[in-house]
Amino acid sequence: MKHTIGTNPEGAAPVLSQVVDALVDRKAVDPVVLDLRGLCGATDYFVIVSGTSAAHVRGMAEHLVTALAPAGLEPHHVEGLAQGRWVLLDYVDFVVHVFHPELRDFYQLERLWGDAPVVAAGDAGGTGAKG
Repeated sequence: MKHTIGTNPEGAAPVLSQVVDALVDRKAVDPVVLDLRGLCGATDYFVIVSGTSAAHVRGMAEHLVTALAPAGLEPHHVEGLAQGRWVLLDYVDFVVHVFHPELRDFYQLERLWGDAPVVAAGDAGGTGAKG
């Protein structure tokens, strides 16, 4: 299933769709994309997904890095990959958060950034977007 993000095909929308598709291909749970433009100076978008285990979280993050590499997209910074509880992949214009479900529930980024419009959300086998 293809996910469509935003309305500007010249901007980040195609890349964000590719990000969500790559994560959903690996059975991401509750994918959400938040538009942080105008709310955060550090990045334009958060992509937030959950895995079902530490191995699943690591596997999704590693798959995403591999899937985006042919397009010349490499993360500027990566955190948490070894532990697999919360992996942060910073691509500058967008940041991908791959969470273990317990940590996603604890940190509640969707709630913390509640003023940010949700530009894409889906359910790849979970219970729907949290927030």
